[in-house]
Amino acid sequence: MNGAIIRHKLKHNSERLLSVLKWTVLSPAIGALLGVFGAIFHHGIRLANAYREAHPWVLFLLPVGAVGIHLLYRVFHDEKDGGTNLVLSAIHAKDDIPLRMAPLIFLSTIFSHFVGASVGREGAALQFGGSIGNFFGKLFGFSETDKKTMIMVGMSGVFSALFGAPIAAAFFSMEVVSVGIMHYAALMPCVLASLVARTVAARLDTPAAGFDIGQIPAYTLSGGLKVLLLAVLCGLLSILFCLCLHRGGALASRFVPNRYVRALLFGSAVLALTLLAGDQTYNGAGVDYINACIRGEGRPLAFLIKILFTALSIIAGYRGGEIVPSFFIGASFGCIYGELMNFSPGFCAALGMGAVFCGVTNCPVTSFLICCELFGFEGAPYYLLALSFAYLLSGYYGLYTSQTIVYSKYKSNFINKETH
Repeated sequence: MNGAIIRHKLKHNSERLLSVLKWTVLSPAIGALLGVFGAIFHHGIRLANAYREAHPWVLFLLPVGAVGIHLLYRVFHDEKDGGTNLVLSAIHAKDDIPLRMAPLIFLSTIFSHFVGASVGREGAALQFGGSIGNFFGKLFGFSETDKKTMIMVGMSGVFSALFGAPIAAAFFSMEVVSVGIMHYAALMPCVLASLVARTVAARLDTPAAGFDIGQIPAYTLSGGLKVLLLAVLCGLLSILFCLCLHRGGALASRFVPNRYVRALLFGSAVLALTLLAGDQTYNGAGVDYINACIRGEGRPLAFLIKILFTALSIIAGYRGGEIVPSFFIGASFGCIYGELMNFSPGFCAALGMGAVFCGVTNCPVTSFLICCELFGFEGAPYYLLALSFAYLLSGYYGLYTSQTIVYSKYKSNFINKETH
């Protein structure tokens, strides 16, 4: 009897040791590859944006650009592409991620930036990385659980390489799948892949995101109350953003069922709004405007205009994701709020970025880590206050409808429902 127990323990320990060795070898190797892919992706988007800004005539491709993207997906038999939702579903073991998602999202995102659609890039990074991770999981004949881990490794690696926040990237893929729990079995593999991917991308001239928010106000009761109100408003703003994306998309599909007509119509709307705006502030991800907000130079109502631009671009069929647009929205709103409340507009812009991101992704841990990596650790008490309230006030809305709310945000109850 004791011999059987000893053999069982030896077998169990050897399996754990082999698992540790497997991920210790594979994760950095995959991370290095993803770092190269992430750097290529970054430079592709950078060149696309630079060309469009230097040659504004490219904007007139907006009405037909989305049509071209739909045709591209049709050629590759992926017209029902689920985007990031498909990646999350795959981790829930509901769907499989085709390898063709990687080149499709790569090309379509760069093209979307080229013509001036109001989209981001980190959402595309999650899809790209998830597709690559799923491919390697199948290539190595991994079990379903290990394949899920490999998908998260891919997501963390490309997100880290592209955005330059390796700590947050390691946690994001574990947290975004199921709200209320963390997939800690993937912690070590995601950390290794994220750190290596970022190191490789940095060597390939891919800069990390970072913002100089200047002096952070001392933590006082008055300042805390102002931040609390900002967080509440950002939580509600995140709901508005999600509603515009999801309900707007549903209404557009209902009244304009033909995707090509829809692409032409809403692409034309983005072009018309761009011409009315008179510049390219709301086209692309809008990183330059985010920097302006951090400097306290925001425009009134820019956050609402960006919501409109982004919703129309996504409905038209442009690819790239909504994460950086959520930063734009939060920074713009926070900056104006800070001016109205006479409380450090640049710092409020930073808090708005984190709070809206938290509200739309339902990822408070990742949001806190992103704030620390982007803005420094000195403002940590303010970050925590803003993110906790934005997380609660955003309810069960989110960017990704395949994201599962496992535990209630308000009680320690198992609810297991998808966001809306």
